Amino acid sequence: MNLIILGPQGSGKGTQARLLADSLGLFYFESGDFLREVAKKDPRVDEIINKNGQLLGDDEVFTLASKFLDEKLPDRENFILDGYPRSVPQYNFLKEWLGEKGKKLNWAIYLTLTEKESMRRITARRICEKCGRVYNLITNPPLTQSSCECGGRLVQRPDDTPDVVKKRLESYKKITSPLVEVLAKEGILLTINGEAPIDTILKETISKIT
Repeated sequence: MNLIILGPQGSGKGTQARLLADSLGLFYFESGDFLREVAKKDPRVDEIINKNGQLLGDDEVFTLASKFLDEKLPDRENFILDGYPRSVPQYNFLKEWLGEKGKKLNWAIYLTLTEKESMRRITARRICEKCGRVYNLITNPPLTQSSCECGGRLVQRPDDTPDVVKKRLESYKKITSPLVEVLAKEGILLTINGEAPIDTILKETISKIT
């Protein structure tokens, strides 16, 4: 089964994608983490996605992601992609990539969330400098406001600050809305309320795609 998961920042895509990967035995790919790793080695990419809150060009993202996925998924099947594709051109690249091996996308899971709730959730996100564990001061708080269970200091990522989040949400609306329309027309879009409890979302999703 080949899946992608969509939704505005803070909608719980990562949580649901990991749960679905574990439940269905799928390879999990998270584009945000992947590009942040790329940014550590490329100052230009770091400037674009972390400091300016912008997105890389569709062709560049595909080149980077497909190279990585070809190594991990030589058969191009049994995966869930989190945060990719974000646009219609990226989706077309993905379809062509899958088609080269006679594969296709089975479902696109779309988690809905209001802009106000998205902003509230993202700006409350914190990451441990030591072990990399991610917390949310609202939905998944640490034992203390400033430190991880491992003792590491909790910090806010540059792309989780209010100004950058606002830019990301604006870009998301402009770029991803047309993709949602295309996926709906193709009959593979599954819309789920992203504000529902985590277990409820997971159960509803699995019941509809299996």
